[in-house]
Amino acid sequence: MPSPHDTGYKLLFSHPEMVRDLLLGYVPGDWVADADFSTLEHVNGSYVSESERQRHDDMVWRVKVRERWLWVYLILEFQSEPDPWMAVRMMVYVGLLAQNLIREGEVQEGRLPPILPIVLYNGLPEWKPPVDVADCFVAPPRGLEPFHPRLLYHLLDEARLKLHPVDTVRNFSEALFSLERGQSVGEVRQVLQALDKMMRSPELQSLRRAFGVWVKSLLRRKAPPSTIEDINRINDIMEADTMLAERIEGWFDEATRKGRLQGRLEGRLEGRLEGQLQGRLEGEARVLARLLTRRFGELPDWVGVRLNEATEEQLVCWTEAVLDAPSLAAVFVEPPADH
Repeated sequence: MPSPHDTGYKLLFSHPEMVRDLLLGYVPGDWVADADFSTLEHVNGSYVSESERQRHDDMVWRVKVRERWLWVYLILEFQSEPDPWMAVRMMVYVGLLAQNLIREGEVQEGRLPPILPIVLYNGLPEWKPPVDVADCFVAPPRGLEPFHPRLLYHLLDEARLKLHPVDTVRNFSEALFSLERGQSVGEVRQVLQALDKMMRSPELQSLRRAFGVWVKSLLRRKAPPSTIEDINRINDIMEADTMLAERIEGWFDEATRKGRLQGRLEGRLEGRLEGQLQGRLEGEARVLARLLTRRFGELPDWVGVRLNEATEEQLVCWTEAVLDAPSLAAVFVEPPADH
């Protein structure tokens, strides 16, 4: 299920200013020159089942381009790993939206309006699945190429978007991505200060509150658990005043120190476990070498190499084979894959 952090993400993109800046900043094409973003509106309703909605949050917007509507199907993909079948899923979702547009009479001269499918992915691994559903199918037999399914979606892989420096944040969407990717307290402070200046007008107070909710969630993820109550008590995190900045810096410093200590402890434990495992394997290899010597006499050099490089599973298998193998070489014959 989506985390509170992801829920805050959806709350942000329920504001037209966020969707406007996303379209202006990250969707190519000359069409934006003809778009009237004052007409941008959120269309209620979802066109996927509840089980599908557990994978993402989807929302539909529309904006007038010249005198006609452009429908935007925006998917916020919260999975930690890219979905190899997203193009197929998007084909289904767009089809469901198209069916609803037909039922609602949203047609133009007997044809459906244009639909722009967008996937905003905020996972860390690079998105490598196909963005064209045609690439999810094997090539059709010769002569059937015209019937090959086609549908292309626009991917926004957040971790790999090209962003301006944090001191020159251009718009709300870029501010969100800069906060998500912030590597230091200083960067977070700069973005918060820029947002504070950008969102002082009365009509942006709802978006300001939504950003506040999301930033608090971001801090809860990055700061030590002992600071959660302090974070919850902050009224307007956008102000980024000196006292708040010092507190945030202290939280991050504490988290960094604990992270380093935890890393050292885990490293020591891992090294100790690896040493214990290696010692046990060496002991098992010595026992097996003695058994082989008693059964087959002096061992050639290649046996020592095999024993030194063996896994625990191989040592067990070879030990069981010592009693019945007709020759030394037969001990080391690997069993069939389905054995």
